[in-house]
Amino acid sequence: MKSAPFKSAPLNATPFKSTLLELASLKSALLKITSFKSALLVLTSFKSTLYKLVLIKILWTVLLSFLLFSCSSEDDGVYFNETAYDIPAGKASYSKMESEILNLVNAHRRSLDLSELELLNVISGVANGHTDYMIAVGQASHDNFAQRSQELITTANAKTVGENVAFGYSSAQGVVNGWLKSTGHKGIIEKPEYTHFGISIGSDDQGRNYFTHIFINK
Repeated sequence: MKSAPFKSAPLNATPFKSTLLELASLKSALLKITSFKSALLVLTSFKSTLYKLVLIKILWTVLLSFLLFSCSSEDDGVYFNETAYDIPAGKASYSKMESEILNLVNAHRRSLDLSELELLNVISGVANGHTDYMIAVGQASHDNFAQRSQELITTANAKTVGENVAFGYSSAQGVVNGWLKSTGHKGIIEKPEYTHFGISIGSDDQGRNYFTHIFINK
């Protein structure tokens, strides 16, 4: 019995070509996505459920990556080698009142046979940042002191950091007297271990003075 000759079915090129076109369209569509709205338009333009699922997976991966890498370093309480504010530059010049405060503090230390403190511009730069902050919020405070301490540990090799702040005084002698009348502030000025200091004074729109005086041991 003769067997019927085997005839291979012709390859249907149409689905293959369609797949290539769909892939090319998918690549082109991905390059056009610039916003959430454009992503939705691209998604609805595909008829194939498979390509819609592929596109959704790609978009979800991109969105998840964005969320993971755009989180603040402070969100989980872990601080990396970053700061939430610009690193202040060291002061290059000092006002008359600032210089008077530094001189008065050193004169007081000399009277107690303590070593004089050396002025360090990088300390005054950090103090500047806090003075500006106090002016902005309208009150004297030690807010963010830990952040300033860490900055000075990093940039000035500080071992310990102390800080006095004040508000409203109109003279160097007045603010120094005010600090010396306070046990806590006086203790910082008279601490034997301190080796360097810095100062910053700024005024608000009403002419009220804000003072930040920082001491370190290095």
